[in-house]
Amino acid sequence: MLKAKFLIPFAIFVVLAGFLFKGLYMDPRTLPSVLIDKPLPAFELPTVFDPNVKFKSEDMKGKVWMLNVWSSWCVPCKQEHPYLVSLKRGGLKTPIVGFLYKDQLGAGRQVLEESGNPYDQVIFEEKNKVGIDLGVTGVPETFIIDKKGIIRAKVSYPILDDLWNDQVKPLLQKLEAEQ
Repeated sequence: MLKAKFLIPFAIFVVLAGFLFKGLYMDPRTLPSVLIDKPLPAFELPTVFDPNVKFKSEDMKGKVWMLNVWSSWCVPCKQEHPYLVSLKRGGLKTPIVGFLYKDQLGAGRQVLEESGNPYDQVIFEEKNKVGIDLGVTGVPETFIIDKKGIIRAKVSYPILDDLWNDQVKPLLQKLEAEQ
């Protein structure tokens, strides 16, 4: 009986240590998503600059595109934003749809007006239903969607040089080449 008193805490420690050890070898920039290789949840949302105009996820069928979830109050988004602007100014052809997440409409507009707008379309929602459907865990997050409307990747970290060159750009090129 006395041995069991010591073995149970030791066994719990070993299990926890195993999880922590495994975590050392995981990339903190990637969070698993159950939506990878599944269709993008259908949505229709108002646009930031004209809420009477609606954007539908179906509008992007036939194109490879990126859905960038961001907020004006998000510090990592402020790091990512100028990089996205420079990509677009540099001739990036892949459409980027910005999804203003859990933010004030005016604050989002102000960021885009002052810092540049890298987005082909900017959408928002007030109730967070689409954010829940997408499994958004925080901002920024970027979903890469193929021509058939299937989510091929989720980047849960600011897209900057290393992520762009090592992961995002090669994936976009691969998806663009597919029929």
